[in-house]
Amino acid sequence: MTTLSLSSSPAASAKVDAVVIGVVQGPRGLALAPGSDSVAAALGKGLLPALTGLGATGRADEVTRLATLGATTAPVLVAVGLGALPAKGASYDGEVLRRAAGAAVRALAGSKKVALTLGAVDAAAVRPVAEGALLGAYSFDRYRTTSGDATRLPRREPVRDLVLVVPEAKDKAARAAVTRAEVVARGVRLARDLVNTPPSDLHPAELAEIASTHAKRVGVDVEVLDGKALAKGGFGGIIGVGQGSAHGPRMVHLSYKGGKGGAGTKVALVGKGITFDSGGISLKPAASMEEMKSDMGGAAAVIAAVTAAAELALPVDVEAWVPMAENMPSGTAIRPSDVLTFRNGMTVEVNNTDAEGRLILADAIARACEDGPDVVIDVATLTGAQLVALGSRTTGVMGNDDVLRDGVVAAAGRAGEPSWPMPLPVELRKGLDSEIADLVNTGPREGGMLTAGLFLQEFVTEGVRWAHLDIAGPAYNSADAYGYTPHGGTGAAVRTFVQVLEELASGAL
Repeated sequence: MTTLSLSSSPAASAKVDAVVIGVVQGPRGLALAPGSDSVAAALGKGLLPALTGLGATGRADEVTRLATLGATTAPVLVAVGLGALPAKGASYDGEVLRRAAGAAVRALAGSKKVALTLGAVDAAAVRPVAEGALLGAYSFDRYRTTSGDATRLPRREPVRDLVLVVPEAKDKAARAAVTRAEVVARGVRLARDLVNTPPSDLHPAELAEIASTHAKRVGVDVEVLDGKALAKGGFGGIIGVGQGSAHGPRMVHLSYKGGKGGAGTKVALVGKGITFDSGGISLKPAASMEEMKSDMGGAAAVIAAVTAAAELALPVDVEAWVPMAENMPSGTAIRPSDVLTFRNGMTVEVNNTDAEGRLILADAIARACEDGPDVVIDVATLTGAQLVALGSRTTGVMGNDDVLRDGVVAAAGRAGEPSWPMPLPVELRKGLDSEIADLVNTGPREGGMLTAGLFLQEFVTEGVRWAHLDIAGPAYNSADAYGYTPHGGTGAAVRTFVQVLEELASGAL
């Protein structure tokens, strides 16, 4: 993994392959961001005209390369745009810094060592710059046997060593910010790797094994429920979804006890782990299956977040329930009109086997509530309706408590993950009525993201605060890479969960 260190030496004299500075859209045109003083002095008055001549405007995430011709120790200067100059006295937005650092480091793939300034003049700025740089240095190369040539997709190694230039490298707050950034980035990378892994190598059993390995590494207790244990425990939703596959379902229970000294909040996390979603008997069109290896993005986020919480020693108790299944069509698969009985005794008529995520989540949520948590938060790549409503980058957040829901949205914003509060309209609930069971698993097409939330709410014990995150779009980037976000698995919700757990631990949420 890429390493990151702090340095107080002038960026112009850093022994690196490239140095990164920030540029902004000032009132008089292109201007330099704080931290670039030594580089500006080394290159002289010609720096801004040279960058302007190369097309630099200061627009956010814009990357411009310039040869230093020996003026600095580094042979290459990279200027990355930060957008509009902040108002006097205001700080640069954390997400702007995060994305700029990621864009610059992605552009410098193939370099071994890179120094960054980017206005990291205090600990508050160090955190997003460090996160963005580390996340921008991600590459999934497990299945690569060649680096590419003129006839193949080129592949350059991510930057190996990052140096963040700050006023005081020994500052405790800055060092703590780097440590946190490293832990969070490690969690996001884990989630990305899991989502990017082909379903042929990541059945429920393998996902459960990986979860166990990472949890044990950081001292988190693990319990894995296999098919027999799930049947004995009455988890009819998980069993039902998984029964069409040759690879049986699992549920992983992760238990992190960090509550000593915290606010005393008991938190339960639940993450959807469909390792591949064919749609089952309600088969998806072929084109809709291409990215369904990402349907375990919620499980990946929960696994990564719990391990990160343990690494950070957050003072909060977390019980995570991660249901895992492969949704396949076969002679043993559930059929439309089958009725399943869930952990809490409720029955559901399955009218669409492609709405399987809510079936496994319902069992896990019901089980999570049995322990009497103060808060339950689930995350899932749940509905195509989320994409229709909010696009590919914004998470929809629902819940039975407006304060919790809005708090999660605000925490996600602070973590740099766009989210939006969504309602659970009472009038939509009747669309889930069944003539022969307690519920059907899908309602009318209109408001599909919301009816999915209403379905899950039926399995939340009264009095438990609950929030639901739909990351169907944000979990997988089908488009080109941008900022610190690669094509493919994004690690969505990991940073949100870490931020939420920190705020729950402190009593701020």
